[in-house]
Amino acid sequence: MSSGRAQMNIVIVGHVDHGKSTVIGRLLADTGSLPQGKLEAVRESCRRNSKPFEYAFLLDALKDEQAQGITIDMARCFFKTAARDYIIIDAPGHIEFLKNMITGASRAESALLVIDADEGIKENSKRHGQMVAMLGVKQVTVLANKMDLVDFSEDVFEKLKADYTAFLSQINVTPVSFIPVSAREGDNIASHSERMPWYKGFTVLEQLDQFISDKELQEKPFRFPVQDIYKFTRSNDDRRIVAGTVAAGTVRVGDEVLFLPSGKQSTIQSVESFNTAQKEQASAGEASGFTLATQIYVRPGELMVKPAEPQPEVGSRFRVNIFWVGRAPMIRNKEYKLKLGSARATVKLAEICNTLDASDLTYSKSKQQLDCRDVGECILETSRPIAFDTTAASETTGRFVIVDNYEIAGGGVVVENLSAGETLLQKHIKDREHNWEAGLVRAEQRAEVNRHRAKFIVFTGAPGTGKREVAKALEQGLFHNGMNVYYLGVATIDRGLDADLGSHTDSAGERLRRIGELARILTDAGLIFITTVDDADDYDIETLKLLNEPNDIIVVNMGENGFSRYQPDLQIPAIEALRDAVNQVADLLKSREIIVDYQI
Repeated sequence: MSSGRAQMNIVIVGHVDHGKSTVIGRLLADTGSLPQGKLEAVRESCRRNSKPFEYAFLLDALKDEQAQGITIDMARCFFKTAARDYIIIDAPGHIEFLKNMITGASRAESALLVIDADEGIKENSKRHGQMVAMLGVKQVTVLANKMDLVDFSEDVFEKLKADYTAFLSQINVTPVSFIPVSAREGDNIASHSERMPWYKGFTVLEQLDQFISDKELQEKPFRFPVQDIYKFTRSNDDRRIVAGTVAAGTVRVGDEVLFLPSGKQSTIQSVESFNTAQKEQASAGEASGFTLATQIYVRPGELMVKPAEPQPEVGSRFRVNIFWVGRAPMIRNKEYKLKLGSARATVKLAEICNTLDASDLTYSKSKQQLDCRDVGECILETSRPIAFDTTAASETTGRFVIVDNYEIAGGGVVVENLSAGETLLQKHIKDREHNWEAGLVRAEQRAEVNRHRAKFIVFTGAPGTGKREVAKALEQGLFHNGMNVYYLGVATIDRGLDADLGSHTDSAGERLRRIGELARILTDAGLIFITTVDDADDYDIETLKLLNEPNDIIVVNMGENGFSRYQPDLQIPAIEALRDAVNQVADLLKSREIIVDYQI
């Protein structure tokens, strides 16, 4: 096949007796895509063995050649039209096919779904429709095959079309077209059938050429998963290089870029690469590094994009299709690790919408877990927001794998962002507050006796900014002023409160969750509770605010402001004198009427 021509991957599905192999054989023959002499050789073989010739025999012949070492792939066949080259994906067996499709080993942009017009719609026809739907293939044409067996009847065709359209609408699939064909006789495959003058639509080959191909990766919106940040210190080299591999699109020096989910922005100052001439741009597939015009703090796992282009999704709750190969089933509320691009996040199975058993295409809407070889349409929820694309928008940043006990247990594609719905954390907090059993002492009574109101104070900033020293000095000063105050660093959770953090896939997130739950108790008890969090981002603060509800929170940021949307209550330079910094926080507490007075 010509490497310079456009290509499209198509998948052909259908029950074994409905003529799928005949359709494939006919496409290969009618487009002149068979090896020279192959058609004649198969015809002659049939004549010698007194067998009627079938176009399906062509596939068997090609498989025999592959077994002898000839370079024709039994899982993929090739043909071409004047418009472009085609790859037919025809993996042997549902299991391997689904596994390859959903993990990205092969990707169909369109599908031909073959149904026997004489037999009509069978259970397998429905299962194949469900399979195509779960794979996210949007361009589907249904071939009503063996029209010669129903006397090329328009009524039979229209009834099949109406019945199958009604079924597909239930699984959110809208077929592009229905084509009545006789693959064995060649009707409406490469040329219009004189025996079906009532059909005015495209032939199969014409329909294939009408399908819209995915854009080349270079033409898609820019996507750069951040793998690491390198900082140089020798020989006055103060560069910070954001490193990774361009997943899609192109970026040039001078382009404005946006990092998600943090929301931070900058401009590309230089494109860096190892042992190459100086470059002005980087494109899809290139391992690259970038320096930025402004020094911003970003974390590995962020997605760098261009703000002027279509944006990816950002969220923590999304609908996915998963192919599960884990030895243990995937169950609700167990923690797994999700890897999507360079992002790594703890993920839980929130809901199973439906499942398809890859072994026999058994469909179910009632399963409570994903077993090995199940394909599931599910809702997943990560411990913190990540940036991603739906697979319909950009498959390179819409595919993920799930790790269970250090082994890859599943792979899949993101279908839809559902982050506007209630998260597992929000549901937990709602249930917690509903079941909260308070005593008879009111918050106002505690404040009157303590001579201060309860408050959760969070110090954040990069390491080395002095936030811990200020936080502990504030605790000491408030204590000497007769107030009920307590300091506990988030890192203490790891060392002192529980030994099981090692079992959590996101121990940092779990420490944050536990400190937030503790804050809810201590502030309800009327204390001023103080903690420190290294390099907190918008989501960290939002998580602590949610966990501390209905009580409030004060955020003091020291050093460079690392937030993109959240505004801290107090911003203190890292070089402030300790006493001055403590006084600034005390003045804020007085202005908010949390404390009445503060004496050094």
